[in-house]
Order: sequence, then structure tokens, then C-alpha cells
Amino acid sequence: MSLLPEQRYPSVPELVESAQALAAHRPGLCTLRQVGVSRAGRPLHLLSMGHARRAVLVVAGAHANEPVGGSTLLALAERVLHDRALRADTSWHFLLCADPDGASLHVTPTPRTLFDYHLGFFRPAGPEQPEWSPSVLPPDRLPPETRTLTEVIDELRPYLQISLHGTDLGGSWIQLTKDIPGLAEPFAKSAAELHIPVETGASDAAGWPASGPGVHVMPALGAGAAYPSMPDDARHSTWYHAHRHGGLTAVVEVPMWASDLVDDRAPHPAPAAAIRRLAHRLRRDAVEVEQVLAEALPRLPDVDGPLLRAARWVLELVPGLVEDWIHTPPADTTMAYVGSVDAFARRLPMRSAAMLLRVLRENDDRAAPRLEQLVAAWSDAFAVRFRARWVPLEHQVEHQSRTVVAAALHARDRDG
Repeated sequence: MSLLPEQRYPSVPELVESAQALAAHRPGLCTLRQVGVSRAGRPLHLLSMGHARRAVLVVAGAHANEPVGGSTLLALAERVLHDRALRADTSWHFLLCADPDGASLHVTPTPRTLFDYHLGFFRPAGPEQPEWSPSVLPPDRLPPETRTLTEVIDELRPYLQISLHGTDLGGSWIQLTKDIPGLAEPFAKSAAELHIPVETGASDAAGWPASGPGVHVMPALGAGAAYPSMPDDARHSTWYHAHRHGGLTAVVEVPMWASDLVDDRAPHPAPAAAIRRLAHRLRRDAVEVEQVLAEALPRLPDVDGPLLRAARWVLELVPGLVEDWIHTPPADTTMAYVGSVDAFARRLPMRSAAMLLRVLRENDDRAAPRLEQLVAAWSDAFAVRFRARWVPLEHQVEHQSRTVVAAALHARDRDG
């Protein structure tokens, strides 16, 4: 259902090897050091360029299923290395992968279709995600990856933290913890030049003010949530930790597969009714996955592995989200927003089913063929509904890199 990727996403060991080569090439300018370890004992590495006190921190790999960040990080490091203007009064710091354990479990570096992508899918449960864990866990239970990230922020005191994210299917958008005036124009120009749609109604930013198409500014603490049932809140994540030092965070999303339907800002004729229908479909699809899980669970030897924990966590989100969508007025009434909710409603059961499928396959469970057919059908339907087209990896990386550089320059002007 898509064009084949021309390149593949690098693994964490390959990222480290490339960073080592950069540091060895310019030892007076670059350093690579270990700043922490994961829960499983994997090292977390920070590549630094320049010695200026004013700093930018770039974080890749916060979500295991969004591998573009590693490729972008390497491209940015090369760009900073060869562009003296970028480091004239700014040091750049690159956290190679915030969740190396998760990255080791997401195993589709070269997805050729959405089904192929989901066959190797992994995204940890919310409390195990480095950026999100502070929004759902008390400080004494934070994972070591989160503590490492916040310690790096406290050490560097960056005026800008940039978190590199990606979406499986849709468009590009930015989430800001504070506005960066002037960023919307270069962001839109880059997306247009590279034929990447701007997602104007992203459900991830439901109800947030926008400083330009696809550029969303997080509301202040105390503002009501668009989805009251969701257990996490971006305003308690590590994105806000930079505020302690006068900084801000930009989250830059770029799609693997693009949909030219996500920037339709025309009003939807009946948004509330449409979202209610999506809620009922979400509940139906989740029940289908729950039935397979309940049937297979007594046969599985390990019921608390990371794949099953994540699959069950996703399913636990569904009842509250269904109630939100049925009983809460839509946060936006555009075609783009209703489409984004549609995509969200497809992703949740599909991701849970995909992770459960991996467990069933590993155990040669008899329920695996049935679930594989379901994941295949849902993946194909997702691609057809949104007219998926592959975004060449070099375009994903170039757009994300351009946006990071533009954010750094405009935030520097804002910072004074």
C-alpha cells in the first residue's frame, strides 16, 4: 500500500557507532559520554558539540515505535558540525536514544507496509515511557531513563529542548510548551517543499491554541483537558522540566506515511455525531482484541512481559476514551480533527493487537493466525482510509532537521 523505503532507520548501536566517529573526528569540539543506564542496563549516551553556555538539547528515541529521530539526530549533528553559525554562541547536545530498551523491542527498521510496521511494533506502557512517566508516577518510582533525562536538563539548562517524534500515518505538526514566534512560516515552507502535509487538527493537541497551521502551544497548567479520562498530562512530562531553567520544549512530529487528508480545515458537517460513531467502533474493536487476549492468556507462560503489559495498558485506556468522545463536546470541529480522531481510534486496538500477536507468535499459540488476519485487515483499512503514501526517509529527516534548526534560531531570538 506504499512506496518502498529507500533507506532504513539505524539501530541504537549504529547511532552510538556514528556518534563515536564524529567525536573522534573532532575531539576538540565533540564529546560522547555515557550519562545513565536503562532499566535493563543499556547505556544512555549524550553527544555534545561546542562549549557555549547557551544550549540546545535534542532528544531522540523517546517512543520506540518512532525511529526517525535517530536518523534526524545524526543529520543534525553533521549539520551543526559543518555550520559554524549554528554553534557560534550555542552548544548542541544530542541524547542518542531516551529509551534503548524500548528500541530493542521495536523491530521494524525498514517497514514496507503498515502491516509490516505493526508486525514488529512495540511502544511501552505509559508509566514506562521516559518522557511521560512523571505525569503518571510519583517521583520515587520514576524509571532511570527519566531520571537521566531530567538530570541532563538540569546540567545543561537548555533554552530549548527538542524532542524528535514521528507518527505512523498522517502529517507533520509541532507541539510547544511556550510559543516560538515566527516558527510557523519556515515549518510550513519546509513541509510544502518536501510534499509533507501539515496536520492541522492533531488529536494529540486537541483544544490547544495554535500559533500557525500545525503549530500548537500547550495550554497552561490548570486548563481543562480535552480527554478527561486520559491518565497522562503533557504539562507534567519531562517536556516541562526545561521551564525550571527558563527554557521551553518543542516536539517535532513527522510522518512515515503521509495522508493528504489531514490538513483539511473545512468544518465537518456533524463532528459530534461522527466522533460518537468512532467511539463505538473503538469499543467494538477493543473488545475483539480483549476476547483473543482472554482466550490465550491461560496458555501463556509469561503474563507480565513488556509486550503484554503494553498491550493491556492500551486496552485499559479505551473505556474512558470512549466515554470522553461520547459525552464531551468535540475540541475541534474541522474535517482534519475528526480525521485525526479516526486515526487515533484505529491505532489503539491495532497496536494492542499487534503486540499481543508478537507474544502469541513467540509461543506458537493457536490464536495467532486469527489475530494476524485482524492486524492485517486493520492495517490495510487504515492505509486505504487515509490514502497512505510513503514519505522518503531523507524527506522525513530533512523536514525534521530544518524544523529543529528554525526552532533553535527563533527560540534564541525569543530568549534574547
